[in-house]
Amino acid sequence: MYVCKKQINMEYNDRIELINSLIKNIEHFPFDERVSAINLIKEQLHDISPFKNEPVDCVIWVKSELVTANDYNPNKVAPPEMELLEISIMNDGYTQPVVTFPHDGKIEVVDGFHRTRVAKESKIVQKRVFGYVPTVSIRKEQYDKNDRIASTIRHNRARGKHQVDAMSEIVLELKNRNWKNERIARELGMDEEEILRLCQITGLQDIFKDDDFSNSWNSSDSIETFEPLTDDLNEEEVEHYRTVNTNDPERIFHTFEKWECHKAGFYASKKEGMTQDQCEQLYCDFLSNDENFRTGLQGILNNWINSCEHYLTNKAMNRIAWLGQAAMCYATGVPSKYCAGFNLLTTAQQDKANETALEYLNIWRVKYGMNEITMDEALSIGRQINIY
Repeated sequence: MYVCKKQINMEYNDRIELINSLIKNIEHFPFDERVSAINLIKEQLHDISPFKNEPVDCVIWVKSELVTANDYNPNKVAPPEMELLEISIMNDGYTQPVVTFPHDGKIEVVDGFHRTRVAKESKIVQKRVFGYVPTVSIRKEQYDKNDRIASTIRHNRARGKHQVDAMSEIVLELKNRNWKNERIARELGMDEEEILRLCQITGLQDIFKDDDFSNSWNSSDSIETFEPLTDDLNEEEVEHYRTVNTNDPERIFHTFEKWECHKAGFYASKKEGMTQDQCEQLYCDFLSNDENFRTGLQGILNNWINSCEHYLTNKAMNRIAWLGQAAMCYATGVPSKYCAGFNLLTTAQQDKANETALEYLNIWRVKYGMNEITMDEALSIGRQINIY
């Protein structure tokens, strides 16, 4: 027993001596060569590591100029958050590597482009990390662009950061690549209702050809017969799928982060603490109470300035539906997903709610120097679905 322990200790000491000798040699290398040598050792160790299936097992430092953005990430960081990220990295150091994949001689970001930006743009951080950035490589089985897109979205959504308009384009791309709603929802961590809403934003006529604007203020998923597109589109086909009403001089656009309705939960997938039946019944109760409905409408006209400008100047959408759903969300916090509650109203109650919404739409239009419009103009039975 004693001999075995002594032999084990000698073998261990030999290994330590070998490692120390290697370290002493490497530490005298020129800087870039030293980094390359350390990276090589890490990669060799990663190959025999019991954790080699985990990307974080092998963090490699690469020159920041080799790291490039992808062309699909919908995550945007506002200047204050970028400043906070810089402060965090200056004070805490890099605690998370950038997730990447090798592409055309460059290293493309899957997640962490803003951490890369700090390494490139912050003079303090750039000096401290010698113009390098820490990276891990995504698993090889996820090199396909579809899988990389899904991975990026999962990272963003895990932090609660993504942009609706850019997300809709990603969903469209995945559908064009013949992904089904169920798979997109599973891979991106969404439910199928969210997929539907993101498709609605694109204004795709064929997807919603059986579900244009209706008096019910309701929508259903009619994507099962979706015909995948290819990259081979002529100009007529491109025009057919282009989002409409973008050249109207009266229309006002605001980017997603300025929409008060989104911040209030208009596009949320559920209302915490309430069932679907409860939410739809609340829709019915709210819209059938003219006083409460008017209070909600006045609230959005007074306080949702950007949302009203963005949505109510869009002639290609059902502005009556949006006003009803927006007033509901403003007053109760119930998202537009449960707008089927409108169907619980009697025909007379529906007509009354429509007229009230039109009244406030015209109040808003006159206030901003525009002419009043009719119910038919406000409903705008056309290419874009009820929910923008």
